[in-house]
Amino acid sequence: MFLLPSESESFGLVALEAMSFGIPVITTNSGGITELVKNSETGYACNVGDVVNMSRVSIDLLSDSDLYSEFSVNAYRRAKMYDINEVIPLYEECYVRVLNS
Repeated sequence: MFLLPSESESFGLVALEAMSFGIPVITTNSGGITELVKNSETGYACNVGDVVNMSRVSIDLLSDSDLYSEFSVNAYRRAKMYDINEVIPLYEECYVRVLNS
């Protein structure tokens, strides 16, 4: 499990790196990180500063091997969506659209 209790994250590259190894992420629901970490699917997104809830969901996740395995698989699959081979064509398509308009 990876804990990222940031007050703000624009994207959360370090969370993506953890997820690419199948590691569920506990983070805050602040900024763009929620586009990456899906609450109750790839990890948990808690309110900024809510240490009690972050602790609770961390313990729950680490205490339930089936849930951990499910989140691990989901985290890995989610991270694969951001693989360079998936993302570069999206950028290229965007550039082509702008240049053709």
